[in-house]
Amino acid sequence: METLNRQEKKDVQTGKSRFVKRTCSLCPECLDKLDAVLREKEGKVVIAKTCPKHGGFEDVYWSDYEMFKKFERYGRLGKGVSNPKTETVEGCPLDCGLCPNHKSHTVLAIIDVTNACNLQCSICFAYAGKIGYLYEPDLETIENIMDSLRSSLPVPPPALQLSGGEPTVRQDLIEIVKIAKKKGFRHVEINTNGVRLAEEQDGVDHIRELQNAGVDTFYLSFDGVTAKSFIGRAPSHLGAEAKRKYAQWLLEMKLRFIENCRKAGHRSVVLVPVIVKGMNDQQLGEIINFAVQNVDVVRCVNFQPVSFAGRTEEWEVRQGRITIPEALQNIELQTGGVIEANDFYPIPCTYPISEFLNAYKLKRHVEFTCHPHCGAATYLFVEDGGVIPITKLGDVDKFFTDLTLAAGELRGGQRSKARLRIGTSALRNIKPKILKEVLPAITSGNYESLKPFHYKTLMIGLMHFMDAYNFDLERVERCTIHYGFPGGKIVPFCTMNTLHRQRLEKTFAVPLPKKRRSEQRD
Repeated sequence: METLNRQEKKDVQTGKSRFVKRTCSLCPECLDKLDAVLREKEGKVVIAKTCPKHGGFEDVYWSDYEMFKKFERYGRLGKGVSNPKTETVEGCPLDCGLCPNHKSHTVLAIIDVTNACNLQCSICFAYAGKIGYLYEPDLETIENIMDSLRSSLPVPPPALQLSGGEPTVRQDLIEIVKIAKKKGFRHVEINTNGVRLAEEQDGVDHIRELQNAGVDTFYLSFDGVTAKSFIGRAPSHLGAEAKRKYAQWLLEMKLRFIENCRKAGHRSVVLVPVIVKGMNDQQLGEIINFAVQNVDVVRCVNFQPVSFAGRTEEWEVRQGRITIPEALQNIELQTGGVIEANDFYPIPCTYPISEFLNAYKLKRHVEFTCHPHCGAATYLFVEDGGVIPITKLGDVDKFFTDLTLAAGELRGGQRSKARLRIGTSALRNIKPKILKEVLPAITSGNYESLKPFHYKTLMIGLMHFMDAYNFDLERVERCTIHYGFPGGKIVPFCTMNTLHRQRLEKTFAVPLPKKRRSEQRD
C-alpha cells in the first residue's frame, strides 16, 4: 500500500479503515498524476494520495460506504468509441480526446460558444474578465466542432449544450442553434444565468425566437429560493451590503426568467443548483418544492455538488465539500421522507433500456455507461401539487432485469418471447398510473416518445463533477459528458476544468477587447 503512510497502514491492519480500490488521481498543487487509494473510514469512502513534492492529501470521495457499495452494483463498462480523435501518448488523463483508452461514447456534447458573461460570479471557472482573454469561436469554427462531435462512432451524440460564459451575450446565438439542428442534434439546450432572457417583453420575444430556432431546454443556474443562496455568486470586490442587494437582484432575475418562459409558452427549464455545504445545502427540499409548484415550466432539478476547479485551499474544500449521499440524505430529511435516499439510482442503472433497444431496433442507441458514482437520479410523478417517486409506482430492478433478459432473447431470434416478457413485466412491475407513458418511452427508442413521460414527471438528478482533490481516473475514462473544441478535440468534463480548459482556450483565444474588458469590470 505504497500510497498510505505508516499510520494509515496501521488503521487498515487494525480495522479502523478498509481497503476499497486503487486508482490514479492528481496532486491538487502541481496537477501531477499520482497513485491513489480509496478506503472506507468511519463509514465514509475517502481518497488518499501522496505527492513527492507537496505531501499527502485526503478528501471525502463518498460520505456513505453502504450507498457506495449499492451504487457500485449498477456499474456497466461501455465499449468506447470506434474512431478516437487522439492517440495514446502520455496516458489518461493527458491524451484527451477522445483517446483509444476512453470507455464510453458521448451522450451529452458541450460547446462553449464564449467565455464572456454579463455577470461576474466569484465561483465561476469560465469567466473572461478573470482570465483576461476572449474565447469566442466564429460560426464556421462552431460548425466544424459540431461535425467532429456528430462524426463520433458508434453513436453520434444526440444532445448538445451550448455553454460558456453566458451564451446569450452572443448576437448570433439563434444561428448557432439552427446549425445544431441541421447537424442532427435532436436535443439542444442553452446553459444560462437567465439575466438576458429575464428582460421584460424583449426577454419573452427572445425566448420564443430561440425556441422556434430549435432550443429544447434552458439549463438555468439556480442556487436556491432565497437571496442568501446567491451571495456566493456576488463579485468578490463588493462589500457585504452590496453583495446582499446583488444576491436579491439575481434571485429576482431567475424568477422573472421562469415567468418569461411561461409567457413564451416554453415548457422545459432545468434548475441547476450548485450545492455548497453551509451555503445552500439546507434548501434542497425547498428547491424541489419550488420546481413542483412550477412544473408547468420546470422539467428537472439537476443538483451539482460543488467542484473546486482552479486553485483552492484544502481548508476551503473541507468546509464546502458535499457528496451525493449527503445531498440525498438532506433531500430525504427536508422533504419529510416523501422523497427518500433509496428512491435514487445511479445513472448506469438505465443501461438495460439501451441494451433492449439495441437488440430490438438492430442498431446502437445511446448507452449511459458513466461511472456509477458520477451521479444519481429519480423521477417524481406530480399530481395535484403532490409528488410520488417513481420507485413507489413500480419495481425498477425487476423491470430492468426483464429488459436485459428480453435483450438476450432478441439476440437469439426469439422476438415474440421477448415482446411477451416485456408486456408481462410491465403489467406486473409498473402501476397503471404511469404505464401508458413509460412503456412507449422505453420500447420505441424515439425522442418524441419521451415527451409525454417527461411532461407528467419531474426529474431530480445529482451530478458530482470532480476536481483535483477527489479526482479518480476510472471515472474520467467512463465519462459521457464531453466538450468539443476547435481542431476536433473532444474532452471529458472533469478533465476539461481541472487540466485542459486554459490551455485549449488560449490556443484559440484573443486578448480581451477594451469594450469587453470594461463590461466585465462593471
